[in-house]
Amino acid sequence: MGKIVCLMGKSSTGKDTIYKELRNRGELPFRTVVPYTTRPIRDGEREGVEYHFTDEAGFQKLLAEGKIIEHRAYNTVHGLWRYFTVNDGSIQLGEANYLIIGTLESYQAFRKYFGDEAILPVYVILDDGVRLQRALDREKKQEHPKYEEMCRRFLADSEDFSEEKLAEAGNPKSFYNDDLDHCIEEITTYLKGNL
Repeated sequence: MGKIVCLMGKSSTGKDTIYKELRNRGELPFRTVVPYTTRPIRDGEREGVEYHFTDEAGFQKLLAEGKIIEHRAYNTVHGLWRYFTVNDGSIQLGEANYLIIGTLESYQAFRKYFGDEAILPVYVILDDGVRLQRALDREKKQEHPKYEEMCRRFLADSEDFSEEKLAEAGNPKSFYNDDLDHCIEEITTYLKGNL
């Protein structure tokens, strides 16, 4: 039986880069689940690769059909943005392991939906000052930087990944990402021993 590896962490800890590297290195064969969002597409993103991009009506339709596994909503300075995972037939645990990027909330929802034994958490951490600089550097590269939203996300992370919420989630195994290659090696070793 396969497992779903839930890669999570505060914004700008390197989750997206680690996700891509774990997939590209090929040491552990993963299938991916493309999440959905109602937020606008960012420069460099492609439909069906990072996300399936939809709107509020699309979200409400999937919700009414009972296809939403988990969802989060953020009241951003640009309006309501939703991130969610859809039971669209792409997850077949009898056939493979999967790699997803999520939050503590989505990790808990996946555990509830699929059972504890099917989900393996990986929590990426990094110093807040380094995270903030990374976020700023990334936002500067956007054609239309959204600095207010960057700040809102950074501040929201303190609540979203509070000590209390981490404890409720069973204090998932954490990996410090101050050296990308070393962090990926540690995560790979951990996954090889637990998949």
